[in-house]
Amino acid sequence: MPGPSNTALISFKGWTLRIREAIPPVRRLMLLIHGLTGDENVMWIFARNLPEDTWMIAPRAPYPTQMEQGGYSWRPGASATDDRLSAEELRPAAEDLIRLVDEYSASIALEASAFDVMGFSQGAAMSSLLAFLYPQRVRKAALLAGFVPGGLEEVVSERLLQGKPFFVAHGTKDETVPIERARASIELLEQAGAQVTYCEDEVGHKISATCLRALKDFFAAD
Repeated sequence: MPGPSNTALISFKGWTLRIREAIPPVRRLMLLIHGLTGDENVMWIFARNLPEDTWMIAPRAPYPTQMEQGGYSWRPGASATDDRLSAEELRPAAEDLIRLVDEYSASIALEASAFDVMGFSQGAAMSSLLAFLYPQRVRKAALLAGFVPGGLEEVVSERLLQGKPFFVAHGTKDETVPIERARASIELLEQAGAQVTYCEDEVGHKISATCLRALKDFFAAD
């Protein structure tokens, strides 16, 4: 079964990517977006049981952190108090990610006018921003232990996410991104028209086994 063991590390147009090729016939592309201090290797635990006909790419964020843990960030100057990120801080990286999807999918002749996206923590913030900025491009989005970045409140009335499926998973004991932030983010998504599937469990800044099963069901359904 496809999983972390059969991924490949590649360089592509200045990006470091870990990819998992799909078993034909290929149905869609999925973008995996890591969190603060992560890299191209950390998202595969969530992707382990997702559909085999999905081609997956996990890029390394462009900015090395100055934090003790090392790793990378989707904005320069990232800190541990990252849950108050604004959409404008993340917008340059979001625009870069759209270009990456277009250029990479063209290089493998894969139609990706609409793709799936899944992010953890800061990567979840990036995933939600991609959906707000490019609603016609994002088919489904999963936000894991994350939040919607600030500054999007003023556009929710435009219903940019009308009917778009979102999966949100969060832990009630999360001290990195408080559960209240996750619940407020769900309200914003629903106000913007999204159809939210929510999984909450008594864990910290991670995803429980129950929510991983729900995540699998979310992406398995068309």
